[in-house]
Order: sequence, then C-alpha cells, then structure tokens
Amino acid sequence: MSTQQALDSVFSNLWNDYVAFNPQAKRIYELIFNHEKKADPNVKELINDHVALRTYNVPHIGLEALGQLFTRHGYSKGGEYIFADKKLRAWHFEHPDKTLPKVFISELEIEKLSPLVQETARKAASEIDPSRAKREDFLWSRRPWRASHATYKKLLEESEYAAWMYAFGFRSNHFTISVNGLKSFKGLVDLNTFVKSQGFALNQAGGEVKGTPQQFLEQSSTLAESTKVEFDDGVFEIPACYYEFALRHPMANGQLYQGFVTSSADKIFESTNVKR
Repeated sequence: MSTQQALDSVFSNLWNDYVAFNPQAKRIYELIFNHEKKADPNVKELINDHVALRTYNVPHIGLEALGQLFTRHGYSKGGEYIFADKKLRAWHFEHPDKTLPKVFISELEIEKLSPLVQETARKAASEIDPSRAKREDFLWSRRPWRASHATYKKLLEESEYAAWMYAFGFRSNHFTISVNGLKSFKGLVDLNTFVKSQGFALNQAGGEVKGTPQQFLEQSSTLAESTKVEFDDGVFEIPACYYEFALRHPMANGQLYQGFVTSSADKIFESTNVKR
C-alpha cells in the first residue's frame, strides 16, 4: 500500500467513525456541499483543514505515540501549544502535500490533576496492549476500556477533557471545513449565518468567531451533538463531537498561516463542554 493510499484509508476511517456517532456533521457537510454545488457544479468535495484527536499523556498512548502514526507517512511536527488552565499540551502535524489535512493532537497532563484522574487514566491505558497502539486503526478504536457513568461524572467535576476521553476513547474529536476552499460564502461570518439558519447551534465561548485576521486564523465551531453512550451502569446521553470551520489568512510572505492560535483553540475545546 502506498503512502497516499495508507493516509486516504486513515482519514476515511476516521471520518466514517466520526459521522457514525456525530450525524449532524454529515448533515452540515451535505448542506454546505450542496450550497457550493450551486455556485460551482464541478465541485467534488469540501476541503478538510484539520482533524483533531485527544489522549492521555501515558507513554504508549500519548501525544508522541499517536503522532508517530502520522510521521511514518511523511507528516512532521508543525507547532507546539500549551493550555495551562486546562492542563493540556498539543502538537500539530502537517504534510508536505498541502492537500492533506493537518492533524492536531492534544493530551491531558494527568500528573497535574487529582489522584482520581491519574488512576483512571493509567488504569484505562493499562488495558491497552502497546503493540495495538502502534497500528493505524488504533486511531478509531474508540473506548477499549470499561467505564462507569458514576466515574464519568466525578471526572467531569474536575476536567471536561478527562471525562470526554474516558467516555469516548480514541476517535476523531472533530473535523474542520476549510473556509478558504469555499466559493459560495463571503467568509466565516457568512458561513456561520448559514449554519445557524439550518438549525445548528454554534459555540459562543470567546465569541462566535475566535481569532482575527491579524492572528492569521479565524475559527468557529458547532456545539457538540449529544449521543447515547453505554456505560457499565447504564446508557446515558452526553456531548460527543463537533464540526469546526477555519479561515486562514496570508502572512507577510504571502503564504497562508498553517499553525494554530492557542487562545482560540482553548475556546474551541469548550465545544464539548457539558455545561454548554
């Protein structure tokens, strides 16, 4: 299998898993695609700016371990980001072929949180064979450990991220439509207006549009759709995933900015918050 085929398979599987439990993303994609099709009958697909993944900073499943599943196929580390309040760190990866999406991987710094979070994360990780985590299909393996809603609620009191990871495991947290690739919308605000007109709620944390042209990146996102999750102590409906929209601006050298803005990403994370 060629590198291109391997990556096509990875992103296709991530997408299929993502829309399977986040059907609103598929509906939004189709609505925007059909809007684009009216402006350009030749359009084949919407451009995906980046895919995001979450994990715990436990060695064999941490940020660097997941990153290697992409660097083996030509991706390289782009930028590093710290989210002090949320106890997270993240890297983004990009490929020389700019038609391929960037990958944003974050991890929870469990040692900065309570014994409950640390014990829960380490126990969950201990149930994963290290060799299993070296396979591409681990990226969409979902939750390979048993989980209780009671523990989920306790984690939620301390860290929304910890609770989300515990409930959902390994799968894409969000995909991102590149606004730069759209022809039928004037910009991000225009796209947001369209998405809201179709009945979807947007994340208002930090403002509907996060970032500015001066920061070279503007972003917005839907609020995570709730889905039924089976726990050991019952089935409960909780926020799952969301869809993001990104507009990149040219830097002084004329090239589109390829990184991320920490202050904006910090608010994008809150798209999965239960309280929102």
